[in-house]
Amino acid sequence: MAWRDSRRSRARLLLFMASIVLGIAALVGINSFGDNLARSISEQARELLGADLVLSANQPFAPKVEPALSKLGTAQTREVSFASLVQFRPGRGTRLAQVRGRSGGFFYGDWETQPKSATQRFADTTAAPGALVDDAMLAQFGAKIGDSVQVGQVTLPIIGRVLKTPGQAGITTAVAPTVFIPAALVAQTGLVQRGSRVKYTRSYQFAPGTDVAAVLKPLQARLDAADIDTDTVASRQQSTGRAFADLTRYLSLVAFVALLLGCVGVASAVNLYVREKLAAVAVLRCLGASGRQALLIYLIQTAGLGLVGAVLGAALGAAVQSLLPRVLGDFLPVAITVSVSWPAVLTGLVTGLLMAVLFALLPLLSIRRVSPLRVLRAAFEDDTSAPDPLRGLIIGVIALFVLAFAYGQTRDWKLTLGFGAGLLAAFAALAGLGRLLMGAVRRFFPAGWGYVWRQGLANLYRPQNQTLTLVTSIGLGTFLLATLFLTQAMLLSRVQVAGQKSSANLVLFDIQPEQRAGVEALLKSQQLPVLQRVPIVTMRLTAINRRSVSAIKKDTARGIPAWALTREYRVTYRDSLNSSEKLTSGTLPIIGPDGIPRISVESGYLSRVKLKLGDTLDFNVQGLPQRTIIGGTRDIDRSRVQPSFLVIFPAGVLEQAPQFQVVLTRTGNTAALARVEQALVQQFPNVSAIDLGLILQTLDELIGKISFVIRFMAGFSILTGLLVLSSSVVISRYQRVRESVLLRTLGASRRQILRITLVEYGLLGLLAALAGIGLAVLAAWALAVWVFEASFGPAVLPLLGLAALVTALTAGIGLLNSRDVLRRSPLEVLRAEG
Repeated sequence: MAWRDSRRSRARLLLFMASIVLGIAALVGINSFGDNLARSISEQARELLGADLVLSANQPFAPKVEPALSKLGTAQTREVSFASLVQFRPGRGTRLAQVRGRSGGFFYGDWETQPKSATQRFADTTAAPGALVDDAMLAQFGAKIGDSVQVGQVTLPIIGRVLKTPGQAGITTAVAPTVFIPAALVAQTGLVQRGSRVKYTRSYQFAPGTDVAAVLKPLQARLDAADIDTDTVASRQQSTGRAFADLTRYLSLVAFVALLLGCVGVASAVNLYVREKLAAVAVLRCLGASGRQALLIYLIQTAGLGLVGAVLGAALGAAVQSLLPRVLGDFLPVAITVSVSWPAVLTGLVTGLLMAVLFALLPLLSIRRVSPLRVLRAAFEDDTSAPDPLRGLIIGVIALFVLAFAYGQTRDWKLTLGFGAGLLAAFAALAGLGRLLMGAVRRFFPAGWGYVWRQGLANLYRPQNQTLTLVTSIGLGTFLLATLFLTQAMLLSRVQVAGQKSSANLVLFDIQPEQRAGVEALLKSQQLPVLQRVPIVTMRLTAINRRSVSAIKKDTARGIPAWALTREYRVTYRDSLNSSEKLTSGTLPIIGPDGIPRISVESGYLSRVKLKLGDTLDFNVQGLPQRTIIGGTRDIDRSRVQPSFLVIFPAGVLEQAPQFQVVLTRTGNTAALARVEQALVQQFPNVSAIDLGLILQTLDELIGKISFVIRFMAGFSILTGLLVLSSSVVISRYQRVRESVLLRTLGASRRQILRITLVEYGLLGLLAALAGIGLAVLAAWALAVWVFEASFGPAVLPLLGLAALVTALTAGIGLLNSRDVLRRSPLEVLRAEG
C-alpha cells in the first residue's frame, strides 16, 4: 500500500529527501577523512618524528647525563636550531629564517630535495660543506642552487632546495622557512651566545623491536632534572592524532548542522505532503484502516526515501573525502591514503535515516487522528489540531540524539551542552523572527498598497506558508557564513598594525648587553627611531608555594597545566606598566619590605595555573634560586606591537642576571628595511630582526587558508538551505498551482503572478539573510569581547552584499520553480495536476 500510494508523489518526495543528502555527505566525508587521517598518522608516526627517540632542551645537555645518552640507540644525530637573519648572495635580500644545524639526515621519512643527491652530500663530512634551503624562500628571493647564503659569519654555497622535511607541514615553511647547515659550523656562525634562544636536539635510532619507553624509563628522572624533554614515536603519534582528531570532530559538528537543516526541510515538506494526503487518509479510515495503519503507510514511504537519501549521501561523502586532503593539505604533516571508511559510512547511514524518520514523524503523527468525517466535511480540522502528547516525546528524542551525537564528537559535556544551547538559541531566534514576521504582516497589513504587494505579503502568513521553514534554514546558513567573515575580519584587524604611522614594524632581538649601544648607534645612522628597549631574562619555575614542580606534576588532581610547570619563562623587569597593560588587582611590581620581589602576572595566567595573590613562585634564574610573591595582576592588549610577558619582576632584582635586549623601531619603506637588515648581518650577525609587515602577510595567508576550510564546510549548510528552499517550493507547488489558477481565472496576468512570487520569496530571502546576519553580528561581538578581548566594528558593505546575494538566490529559486505555472494555461495546469 505504501508503494502504490507513493507513485504519484515519488518524484516530489525524492526531491525533498535530497535536502538531507548534503548533510549526510558532509558527515560521512569528514568522518571518513578523520579515520583515514588517524590511520595515516599511526602508519607514519615514525616518519613524523624522523627517529625512534628525540631529546630536546633549551640549553646544552648537562655533562652528567652525557655518559648515559651516549649509550642510547644504534645511531644518533645532533641538531642545534635557532632563528636568525640570513642573507642571500649576491645581493638578493635578507630574511629571518629558522637555522637548523644538523650532523646528518633523518632516520625515517622522506627528506625530499632537489637534486635528490643533495641530502647525501649534506651528510657527507668529507665533502665541501653546503646549505639546504626551503624551496619557497629560494623562490621569494630568486635565488638558485649555486648561489650563496650567509648565516652569521659563515657563508655557504646552496647545494639543494628542500621540498619536504619529515614531520613538517606545508604551512610551517610559510611561517618559518628553514635553512639547514652542518652542525659542525654552528659555532663558527657566532650566533649562539649567552642568552640566545637556541634549541638543542638529539635523535636516536634503535634496533627493530626495541621497547624505547622501557629503555627510557630508568633515565626519565635524570632527564627531567636536566630539563630535557623526550619525544617517542608513541607520544608523537598520540599528540598529533589528538590535535587532528579535535579538528575532524568540530568539522563533523558543522556537517551535523547541515544535516539538521536538511531534516528541518524534511519536516516541512512532509507536513505539506500530509496536508495533501488528508483526504486520502480519510478514505482509508472509511474503508476500515486504523489510524496506526495509516501512519505506518506514510512512515514506510518516508523511511524508504530517507534510506535512499542516506545511501546517496554516504556515496557522495565517500567521494567528498578525496577532496579534503587537498583542502587541508597545507596543514597536514602526513600524506593521506584515501579509502572508504565503512564505520563512517555506517554511522552516516544510521544517523541520516534516524534523523529523517524522527523529523518526519513530527507531522506524520497527525495522520493517526484523521477522522473519516473528512470525506464528507472537507473543512473538518478538529481531529488534527489538538495537541498531541507523542509530539513532545519525539522532540525530546531528537534533542537527546543531538546531544548524544555532539558528545560522541567532543567527549566533553560542557562543550556538548554549549553546542546544544547555541544550536537551540539560533533555531529559536530564527523561528521567533519568522513568527514575528507573520504576526507583524497580519496585524499591520498595508491595505492601501498595490495588488501585487498585498498578495505577496499575504502569502507570508496564509495556510501552508513557508515563512518559518525558509527563515530558519536560509538564516542559519547565512549565520554561519557571516560569523566566519566577521571573525576573520576581526582577527586580521588585530594584526594589521604595521601600517600605523606611530607603531613599530621592526623588532630586533637577541641583542647582548654589550651590543646595545652599537645597535642603537646603527639605527641612529640609518635615521631610525628607538621606540622601545626591553631587557629579557630566561628562567624556569621550580616550586609553587614551596612545593616542588616535580611533586606537582605527580598530583594531577590539582589541574595545573603541564606547560606552566615545564616552560622556559622569559621575563622582564620594570616598576611600571606600559600602554598595552592595565592593572586589574594588587600592586605594581615592587620589592617588598622583606626583600622578596612582588611580581606582576598576567590575569589569565593566574586563573589557568590556579594561583592567587600572595602565592609564592620559586624560579631558577640560570643556576641561581629566586623566590617571589605574586603581588598583582594585569590585562594585556595583545593587539599592540609591544613585547608582552606572563611575569614582570620589579627593577633592582635581575639587572645582573644573564640577559638579552629587544629593541623596537620603525622603517619607512622596504628599502630602509633592507638596508638595516643588511647592516645587522654585517655588524651584528647574532641579532635577529622580525619584519612585522611580513608577519602580517603570513598571518593573512594563514587565516585565509583556515577560513577557506571553514567556508568549505559552511558551504554544505548554505547549499542544504537552498535545497530546503527548492524542495519546499516544489512540494507546495500543488497549492501554488491552485492559487495561480484562481488568480489567472480572476484576470491576473502572468506578469502580476510573477511579481507576486518575486515579492514573497524576495521578502523571505531578505528576512532570512538579515536575521542570520544579525545573529552573526551578536556572535562575533561576543567572541570579540569575551574570547579575543578586542574592539568590534562590523564591516557593513560586505554584509549588505551577502544579504543581497542570499535574497537574490532565494527569489531566483522561487521564480525558477514557479515557471511551469506561468507558461501554461490554467486549464492545462489543472488537468496535469489532476
